[in-house]
Amino acid sequence: MGNSLLKTRSSAGKLVVVAGLLFAVGLSSLAYAQTAALTSAEKGWLTYIREEEKVARDVYVFLYDVWGSAIFNNISSSEQTHMDAIKNLLDKYGVTDPAAGKGFGEFTNPELQALYDALVAQGSLSLVDALNVGVLIEETDIADINAALALTAKRDIKTVYSNLLRGSNNHLTAFNANLAK
Repeated sequence: MGNSLLKTRSSAGKLVVVAGLLFAVGLSSLAYAQTAALTSAEKGWLTYIREEEKVARDVYVFLYDVWGSAIFNNISSSEQTHMDAIKNLLDKYGVTDPAAGKGFGEFTNPELQALYDALVAQGSLSLVDALNVGVLIEETDIADINAALALTAKRDIKTVYSNLLRGSNNHLTAFNANLAK
């Protein structure tokens, strides 16, 4: 009889452990499903902003090489940080990186390719034109990030977009200050 009770307790214990493991796996799957579930708008904006930040970085690197003005070098480093932040989100949500394998001045999105080409042409005319290109890039980034921000409820994405907005506003201020000199 004692032996039979021990077997029952042991079996019950195993059932509790198995049930606990199944519950944990279920929660893990649920957490993954919540993490992986992005709307098409969220995916679209993440990929667009990843390349848009690349446009900014690549234009600023180009303009630094042309004009040697420190503002372009400093802000291009910041744009790389922006690109990295969006890349982390793309990786987290399993979204293909449109910038993967692309060199400087190369873009997946044809509209962003055309924008890059136009911006480097305009910025090559004079240092004032180059600074105005910086203003245009940052104003465009701000508008696009605000549009993307309005279409997501994901806290992590909102945090990254909010950080990008602060950076773009700082960059815009810096470009305008340089133009005022």
